[in-house]
Amino acid sequence: MLQVRHLSVSFKLKNAKNNRVVKNISFELGDNEILGIVGESGSGKSVTSLAILGLLPEKKAIIEGDIIFDEEHISAYTSRDFLQIRGQKIGMIFQEPMSSLNPTMTCGFQVAEVLKRHTKLSDKEIKEEVIALFVKVKLPRPKEMYNSYPHQLSGGQKQRVMIAIAIACKPKLLIADEPTTALDVTVQKEIIALLKELQLQNEMSILFISHDLALVSEIADNVIVMHQGVLVEKGETSRIFKDPQKEYTKALINSKPKMDKRYKVLPIVKDFMEKTVVNTMYTDEERAEFHKELYGKAPLLEVKNLQKYFLSNAFWRKKEVAVKAVDGVSFKIYEGETLGLVGESGCGKTTLGRTILQLEKATSGKVIYKGRDITRTSKSELKKLRKEIQIIFQDPFSSLNPRMTIGKAILEPMKVHGILSSNKERRAFVMELLKKVGLEANYYDRYPHEFSGGQRQRIGIARTIALQPKVIICDESVSALDVSVQAQVLNLLNKLKEEYKFTYIFISHDLSVVKYMSDQLIVMNNGQIEEIDDAEVIYKNPKTTYTKSLINAIPKGI
Repeated sequence: MLQVRHLSVSFKLKNAKNNRVVKNISFELGDNEILGIVGESGSGKSVTSLAILGLLPEKKAIIEGDIIFDEEHISAYTSRDFLQIRGQKIGMIFQEPMSSLNPTMTCGFQVAEVLKRHTKLSDKEIKEEVIALFVKVKLPRPKEMYNSYPHQLSGGQKQRVMIAIAIACKPKLLIADEPTTALDVTVQKEIIALLKELQLQNEMSILFISHDLALVSEIADNVIVMHQGVLVEKGETSRIFKDPQKEYTKALINSKPKMDKRYKVLPIVKDFMEKTVVNTMYTDEERAEFHKELYGKAPLLEVKNLQKYFLSNAFWRKKEVAVKAVDGVSFKIYEGETLGLVGESGCGKTTLGRTILQLEKATSGKVIYKGRDITRTSKSELKKLRKEIQIIFQDPFSSLNPRMTIGKAILEPMKVHGILSSNKERRAFVMELLKKVGLEANYYDRYPHEFSGGQRQRIGIARTIALQPKVIICDESVSALDVSVQAQVLNLLNKLKEEYKFTYIFISHDLSVVKYMSDQLIVMNNGQIEEIDDAEVIYKNPKTTYTKSLINAIPKGI
């Protein structure tokens, strides 16, 4: 089906040697096989898939080696040649559906485009086929979805539209590039099951790319492991997990937070490679002593019966409908605590965070911060509040101005809130702050696009802590990072919390990460609190069926 022989990919750089990002790799993908490609960000996974599809920029990319698909040497194809097989014989699911789908076109129109390009079906037949595809990928209300725009769909639904586009022409090969990144665990499990089902129905092969080895273990027949452009290890999935031969593979498997252990510092891939792992764990006694001191004080922030409703003019109803995003939520958070907030997409986690921040106006209820109800603050008081309650966003790239250097992006809010007396002092402070979050001071004058995902997340953290807030809301702030970078960022957040006495509200769909970070844990479902207790207690003894389903959906590996 697919043979990749001695593939190398380099990019032409100005005033520098060519940058080789894929280095002499070879692998094969058989008929009806699912092959997983795993590795950290920058390992060359996505570049390899783009080379197979002919999507690398012709003037900048230098591709060496041979790519044979269906007995054709496609590495010699021109752009025009690729148009004949791309979408028809080879389909691709891209990593981020929101940026891959056109926001100005309906979902049905975008799927229909592929069929118009590669088939001779009439418009009526194409519409029927698109609706049938929506049924196949298990989208609810397929006829209504045909006329819906991407922003009207949830993350999991948008990903299903992307899958419908990729399989529209029944391709022989499907390339899935991080198709479940940033999706909650239950939707992730559904997407994995759907891909396996479609693979059997259409008798196609899948190249499944991910940084999550445990996830790959649930879908792939065979796995190849990449590191810094080199193919480190390959073999059957069960063998790779039960008996990994290379230190890097062992390091990847062990880098994710463990559900049954709570390390003081999470080990990262580099620690395993250099054999410097220190498995220091919190004892139950240490944790109990910390909590006794923590909960002996008055709460820093208290949410009382908070409600946030949105009016939605749903397209299949004539009247406006009240969507209860947050519905009667109450809890307390104490200074120095990390409160975990977990649940599926659409459960109300992010809306709750935005309402606490006063980015959304509460429908009813109270948010009491330092003894005052901040839902009733004036504009001038709200400006002061912005300094004390900050947020680290899920996608640091979209939250940074691409035309502003990262130094200025961090300095700007400091100037607004009058922190330090001159720009010279602020610049010096920002440079020190960059070092503190693990970046170089000379990065000050660089732009967001010049950094990796993990580096951009560190920039987002630096911008947040520059205002020296009391409460920080971390909204899915590590969900799109690979396991090693994720561990580094989690370690950084814990270190900064200890140094600056921060209080965190940590929002995530990844229960293993939330459990590692949290003292108290809230499980949300349909805008309400499903369960609230100590993070260890909830994991060991979940009380509700919903919480049990979240825990059971976590990829366990082999």
